[in-house]
Amino acid sequence: MQIFFPKEKEGESRVSVLPETVKKLVDLGMEVEIESEFGKNLFLKDELYKKVGAKISDDRDSSFSSSDVICRINKPEIFEVTLLKKGSIHISFLDPFNEPELVSEFTNSEVSSISMELIPRISRAQKMDALSSQANLGGYAAVIVASSCLSKSFPMMMTAAGTISPSKVFVIGVGVAGLQAIATAKRLGAKVEAFDTREVVEEQVRSLGAKFVKIDIGKTEETEQGYAKELTKEQIKQQQEGMKEVCAQSDVVITTAQVFGRPAPRIVTREMLDAMKPGSVVVDMAVSSGGNVEGSILNKYVYQNGVTIVGLSNLPGEIAMDASLVYGNNLFNLLDEYWDSESKFFNFDLTDEILSNCVVTHRGEIVNSMVKESM
Repeated sequence: MQIFFPKEKEGESRVSVLPETVKKLVDLGMEVEIESEFGKNLFLKDELYKKVGAKISDDRDSSFSSSDVICRINKPEIFEVTLLKKGSIHISFLDPFNEPELVSEFTNSEVSSISMELIPRISRAQKMDALSSQANLGGYAAVIVASSCLSKSFPMMMTAAGTISPSKVFVIGVGVAGLQAIATAKRLGAKVEAFDTREVVEEQVRSLGAKFVKIDIGKTEETEQGYAKELTKEQIKQQQEGMKEVCAQSDVVITTAQVFGRPAPRIVTREMLDAMKPGSVVVDMAVSSGGNVEGSILNKYVYQNGVTIVGLSNLPGEIAMDASLVYGNNLFNLLDEYWDSESKFFNFDLTDEILSNCVVTHRGEIVNSMVKESM
């Protein structure tokens, strides 16, 4: 079985696999092909991949059409799907709920597609859960980026010239990214508060040394996989009122709230931003799905009434080497789980609880019930 790893789109600092993970794939008996200058952004020369058994491709289109499996981070261009051979497998983040044309092309080309963001949050799939691994690093990067924008130190400092108070950080949304943001801000010495619609996460927040902010918005629920369910308009308004005072006292606000398969809820309003202190920083981690913060712009720094709004869509890319390592391991674990060493091919059992969730198209049909319903 030939696996091809193409270069990512322009501006992407991460790669889908590092040499050490390629070696593990080769040891399983897979034929691995890497596009020429694949690791250039991370200063990884082709020679490093060749040493562990990978072949180097100088013809991207030819490799697309000859490979059995294509692995990457970002979704492909539609024309690239037409180059893939019938019966091949494409694995990446696909954003299938917002990309109906791409899903249709996979179907028309009879290419089996696996969407990494649809890996279910169950114990057996944790080692494949790329959404969580990237969100974890994104939460860390959000704090580091915020600290570089803030004109204050995070920790309290005792100096001969006086005492410097610690910065106050407010994290909105306590999922994987939010928990890592809390932990990182605490390590840097900040005073941290956090809010989530699910009060069940209060214990996790407190275990990291942060304060859980309670705002009464009525009954809230979460999905089977642990994501917060969408709030009503009235609940969002109540939430905003309760958070306004906390934001006004904070030096850094980090928003992580996203609703799976839907636009991100608008949480931080312009009124709330205007109430914040000059020099404060807001990091909108949901900017790529519509944004939690009014006025945030995709991949831009916006300055609103003395407040810096950070709208970077690829925060894991700020620590690209580690993000590439864990993503490549997620891919390896997925392939290894279903690799049939006798037939030397991927075992496609759609009754399996992992594949039944993450496979979008197979044999010319949309086989994922959620994606089929959304289309």
